[in-house]
Amino acid sequence: MSRTLRSEIENPWNESPPDAITVIIDTRERDPYKFDSRLIKEVRLKLLAGDYTVAGMEDVIAIERKTRDDFVGTVMQEYDRFKRELERLQKYIRALIVVEANLSEIGNHDYYSTADPEAVIRRKAEIEVNFGVPVQFCSDRQHACRFVQNFLLCAAQKRELWNPQSKP
Repeated sequence: MSRTLRSEIENPWNESPPDAITVIIDTRERDPYKFDSRLIKEVRLKLLAGDYTVAGMEDVIAIERKTRDDFVGTVMQEYDRFKRELERLQKYIRALIVVEANLSEIGNHDYYSTADPEAVIRRKAEIEVNFGVPVQFCSDRQHACRFVQNFLLCAAQKRELWNPQSKP
């Protein structure tokens, strides 16, 4: 039986990590994620859409973060305003909405709004079908942060493919 060292868990590359990338966090993001500083340098700037992107890929990558209750309120009570945000997001090569919750929490009505769970789930489907923007449920804040960090790192590796005029 082999033992997995803690350093191997923290560094899945089994070698030196790639050069740190710069991630832009929107200035309006009230509770930003804290990424691994060995991998990501964080900068706060106003973004046109989303809460997170990779520097140099601001017109390619956009991630919108939502808590469970914020997601429900936004897609049900504030949907007309949110549609304008979705119209901006759909112009990106890779855009997504990350929700700090499980879909089962929505289905079980484990949120503060009186909105019907079936209506919330249908709205999620409408967003994906009508705007082409995936809605990724990530169980909780910690897992959502890990997912966003890895999404941004993977996206940065595609920089030349998605944004040929930029340099890595």
